[in-house]
Amino acid sequence: MAKFLLLQLRPEPETSDSEYHAILDKSGLDADRVHRICLDREDLPDNLNVEDFAGVIVGGGPGCVSDAPEQKTPVEARIEQSCLSLMPQITANDLPFMGCCYGIGILGHHLGADVSKAQYGEPVGPTTCMVTEAGRADALLRDMPAQFDAFVGHKEALQELPTGAVHLLSSAPCPFQMIRYGDNVYATQFHPEADGAEFETRIRFYRHKGYFAPEDADRLIDMCHSADVTWPEKILAAFVARYS
Repeated sequence: MAKFLLLQLRPEPETSDSEYHAILDKSGLDADRVHRICLDREDLPDNLNVEDFAGVIVGGGPGCVSDAPEQKTPVEARIEQSCLSLMPQITANDLPFMGCCYGIGILGHHLGADVSKAQYGEPVGPTTCMVTEAGRADALLRDMPAQFDAFVGHKEALQELPTGAVHLLSSAPCPFQMIRYGDNVYATQFHPEADGAEFETRIRFYRHKGYFAPEDADRLIDMCHSADVTWPEKILAAFVARYS
């Protein structure tokens, strides 16, 4: 059985490992079915062929594709280039792809859409996602309720639907919460792997990264633990089940 390729972007071992275990747990994948590459400290192998994998999952991270080149650290620039280098093959061949948070920026940027901080950024915490008409017919969403809460926290967002993409989920603060390109290329603005405990880990590490006022960290942690966020993980599980 082919493995899933997991690309991780978080430069802190604690948040990267926590995200890794959350993705395994929520997707139903065992570690031996995942080929994990931590792009903050590893290069993509020269002989990497994404068609050798059942699918590609891209995790989140603190970088923004819309930042000016001079604002990006060398690590952020290398991570971005690594992800973008795979997108032509993925989109041209309609290969299974799930980009989480940062991944929707990568997909949108590759497709020529406007990704920026102009509007639609969301503070850390739960947001209510609503299934669009197209979303109700999508293979990953057909068993989802009409609306559900998901965890977000992002500075940049799609400002428009990329040409050729299908709009699957929206929210009041950010219209493009989930899109699909072709039949198999997906991206979410929210974090489908995250629960309250996972978001606590990220809040503690990113409290000085500009997502929120540092003094709000404890309040946000309490809010995330009290939120009812259980449906997004089913999207990740459905992705893995479909392409296994």
